[in-house]
Amino acid sequence: MSIKDEIERLKKSKNAIILAHYYQRPEIQEIADYVGDSLGLSQKAAETKADIIVFAGVHFMAETAKILNPQKKVVLPDLNAGCSLADSCPADTFKKFVDQYPNHAVITYVNCSAKVKALSDIVCTSSNALKIVESVPKEIPIIFAPDKNLGKYIMEKTGRKMLLWNGSCLVHEAFSMEKLLSLVSKYPDYNIIAHPESEEHILKTASYIGSTSEMITYVKQNNTKKFIVATEAGILHKMQLEVPNTTLIPAPSKEDNTCACSECSYMKVNTLEKLRDCLLHEIPQIKVPYNISKKALAPIKRMLEISRQ
Repeated sequence: MSIKDEIERLKKSKNAIILAHYYQRPEIQEIADYVGDSLGLSQKAAETKADIIVFAGVHFMAETAKILNPQKKVVLPDLNAGCSLADSCPADTFKKFVDQYPNHAVITYVNCSAKVKALSDIVCTSSNALKIVESVPKEIPIIFAPDKNLGKYIMEKTGRKMLLWNGSCLVHEAFSMEKLLSLVSKYPDYNIIAHPESEEHILKTASYIGSTSEMITYVKQNNTKKFIVATEAGILHKMQLEVPNTTLIPAPSKEDNTCACSECSYMKVNTLEKLRDCLLHEIPQIKVPYNISKKALAPIKRMLEISRQ
């Protein structure tokens, strides 16, 4: 029996669902019940009837699924699947920052720990950040954390000033402007599409800026058949399946690596073998303390409510 067959058998016998992020390895995306961005994954986690949620993503995503499903088992193939952006915002330090501005609404990007979410008024994703910020009355000042690049982008789109936490994603700050310009000169008829976590100078080169799911939708609906994609390279697998006759080139990284693209090492620690094992043994399980979970649930539910409007 192949590993994929084992996973399918275990999934059926245990009434489990596999949720995977676009940045996961292709073989994991192919066996998942749902592949999506942070908003889509949160929505699927909130509505699932499965007894076990296997989260093929990173730790903060699995935490969010557990907060939404406190009675269900949530397992992560590898507990080392962390997030540089979440790590850039320690809860204790963030609380001190928030306490300095008691009259501010606190909006946190989903890429943060459960403890940071528990300090928030509303959570957002890159798909709905604009809508979330605009839902806050203009007379109420806003703290936006932890991604400064996404925060700057939203400020520019809304014209609204916000206090930004100085956090960022290593993957989206790894793009080389010099290499990108060289690539554009070589392929002048290619359009650049970029994730709003990217640095401002990268965003200025883009013909379209959007979340991972929005980028896929844009490529599907656009008549242009040639794109340079500035986000984690794992998205290219799903994107290419959706637009098989389109040429996609990953935006170049500053690093000299095998793919010459920007990859998240945390996302790639999950493998089919680890996924099979965590489903078989139902470990490692994600645990969120009750008091933290209760506080974090409210801003997550608020995000889901606003997203449905």
